Amino acid sequence: MYFDHEKLIVYQKSLEFIEFVEPILQRFKYCISVIEHLDESSTSISLNIAEGTGKFTPKDKCKFFDISRGSALECASALDILIRKKKISEEEHIEGKKLLHEIVSMLIGLIKSNSDRVYEDNVDYRV
Repeated sequence: MYFDHEKLIVYQKSLEFIEFVEPILQRFKYCISVIEHLDESSTSISLNIAEGTGKFTPKDKCKFFDISRGSALECASALDILIRKKKISEEEHIEGKKLLHEIVSMLIGLIKSNSDRVYEDNVDYRV
């Protein structure tokens, strides 16, 4: 390992997600927007973790970790769309969402450890 971000489990998990999603991307001969989004957002997770890790101030780090978290949530939504369109299997959907849940949880941990934001405990909001 050459760089600090390579030591992060969340970075390794983001690369694992890219490996997971690549066969799905390759199955589609025609281009649909959700596939393009999935490709871009899955790549964005890793790139922003690396960039955030290289920043010096906590605020700068959090900016890129927030972007990475947002990209992971975009990937989750893309998987939801693909399962509804019957383009991926239930197993692929579950496996992808589990990986993304781990990634998002770790990114939230990185954000919390690098910021002075105030967070509410788990609150049950009702509609």
